[in-house]
Amino acid sequence: MPSIFSKIIAGEIPCYKIAENADFIAFLDVFPLRKGHVLIVSKKEVDYIFDLDNETYLGLMNFSKIVAVALKKAIPCNRVGVCVVGLEVPHAHVHLIPINTVNDMNFSNAKLTLSKDEFEEIANSVKKHL
Repeated sequence: MPSIFSKIIAGEIPCYKIAENADFIAFLDVFPLRKGHVLIVSKKEVDYIFDLDNETYLGLMNFSKIVAVALKKAIPCNRVGVCVVGLEVPHAHVHLIPINTVNDMNFSNAKLTLSKDEFEEIANSVKKHL
């Protein structure tokens, strides 16, 4: 079940990559709720996060933590919120969102419009803290 994330993983669609290893990739959401909104994606093409095998699920959470720590250092915020919705793209992934209030994670909020330069600056800032 290839998804848009499969195409990003394969390099067919560009992204603002934060980190990558053999099993996971982290990149900026191009329709962010907040500056620094990151997606952590399993390279396994599994739709539902709880259908991941235990090793992959735990690896996804560990990889998310590594990126979240760097994200909090790069983007001023009270917390890095973690969310799994799983409806918008049929490919297991985690949202990491720098937040100051719970409303910052409301997916009904208008999405930010950022320039290519802004995305690159954010990505570079987070990468510096990995």
